[in-house]
Amino acid sequence: MKILPSIFFYLVFIILLAVLPAAAQHNGYDDWLVPHFWLIFFFLSGLTFLVLGSILIVQRKNEEYYVQVFLAATTVKILACLVFIVVFLMKNKLNKHVFLADFFYVYLLNMVFEVYVLLRNLRHKNLR
Repeated sequence: MKILPSIFFYLVFIILLAVLPAAAQHNGYDDWLVPHFWLIFFFLSGLTFLVLGSILIVQRKNEEYYVQVFLAATTVKILACLVFIVVFLMKNKLNKHVFLADFFYVYLLNMVFEVYVLLRNLRHKNLR
């Protein structure tokens, strides 16, 4: 998979992912979002972008390390998210159930996109 189409698909994915929270915020359902939801959104989206970028660059340079880099980048992403959760919850007093729903909405859908890119890249590798 080429890098530029992957970045384009990721940007389209992020825009589609942001539609539901933006619509909820615009229509008066602010209680469904934590006060700093967009900080969470852009932090996780940025981490996912870095993971995808590093995976695609390593795949182009040396395909032997593709899976190892994917696992290492995913591990770093999980640890960064755990640190973010701890710091965010210590700094802000908020409804933890709403925070969990908002966080996992963004995190799990970004993870689904990462797995989709992984499977798509592996499928292209098997067709060669």
